[in-house]
Amino acid sequence: MTTTTTPRPTTHAHTAGSGVSFAHVLRSEWIKLRSLRSTAWCFAVIVVLLIGFALLFGAFASGFEGAPATDEQQQSLAVSVATIGVPFAQLVAAVLGALVITGEYSTGMVRSTFAAVPRRTAALVAKVLLIGVTTFVVSALALAVALLVSTPLLSSSGVDTDLADGRIWLSMLGGAATIGFIAMIAFGLGAIIRNGAGAIASAIGIVFVLPIIFSIGQALIAKSWIYSLYEFIPPQAATRVYDYPVDGQSLTALPGLDGSLVLEPWQALLVLVGWVVVLFAIALALVKRRDV
Repeated sequence: MTTTTTPRPTTHAHTAGSGVSFAHVLRSEWIKLRSLRSTAWCFAVIVVLLIGFALLFGAFASGFEGAPATDEQQQSLAVSVATIGVPFAQLVAAVLGALVITGEYSTGMVRSTFAAVPRRTAALVAKVLLIGVTTFVVSALALAVALLVSTPLLSSSGVDTDLADGRIWLSMLGGAATIGFIAMIAFGLGAIIRNGAGAIASAIGIVFVLPIIFSIGQALIAKSWIYSLYEFIPPQAATRVYDYPVDGQSLTALPGLDGSLVLEPWQALLVLVGWVVVLFAIALALVKRRDV
C-alpha cells in the first residue's frame, strides 16, 4: 500500500521583498553608503575645506582695527570666518548626493535594490535620509572644529569670540544643515536624471552657476523683484540659514534693494525643505513608473 504524503507549505519570512522592514532597508543602504570610496573621499574633502578655509581666513582676518566694534559685530565676523568654506563644501556635497543614486544605475546595482524592495519608496527614502543625515553630522563636527581653531587666530587680531553665545552655535548647525540639504537636492536630481555627469552638472549649476546668473540679472535689471526671487534659490536661502546678521546687516549675504524680500533663517530653512520635497516627489514618481 502506498501512502501519499502532502508536502507542507514552506513559510518564507520575506516574499519578493514585501516583508522587508524599513529598518532592514535603512541598514542595507547604510552599508552601501559607507562602503563607497566616493563617500569617504567626499566627506574628507568637506572636512578639509571647512577647517582649512577657517584657518586661512582666521589667520589673515584684520578684525576691526581702528574702529570700535560691538560684541555682536565680533560674533558675526567669527561666524563668517568659521563658515567661509560652506559654499565650497556644498559643491562637494552636491557631487556626493548625485553619485549616491546615479552610481547604482551605472553599475546595475539598482536592480538588486529594487528587487529586494519592489515598491521602491522605502529604498529611496532610506537613501535620501542617510545622505542628508551623514552629511549634516560630518559637516557639523567639521564646523565646530573650524570655529574652535579660528577663535584664537581671531583673538590675535583683536576679535574676541564668545563661545557661550547660543546664536553662534546655531549658525554652525545651520551651516551643516545647508550642506546636508544640498546633498539631498542633488540626490533628487540624480534620481530624476539617472546619469552621473548630467546630475552632477545640474547640481553644480544650481549651487554655483545659478547665483552668478542672478548676480548678472540684478546688475542689469536692478529691480526689487529679482532680489526677492534670488532669496528662493538654494545657495542664497542656505546663506540666510547660517547667517549672523547685526542690525539687519550681514557680513555674508549681499545686500538687497529697498523693498526686496529678505528671508528669516526659519523661512530660508523651509525653502530648502521645499526644494528637497519637490525634487524627491518628482524623483519618486518617475522611479516608480520607469523600468530599471
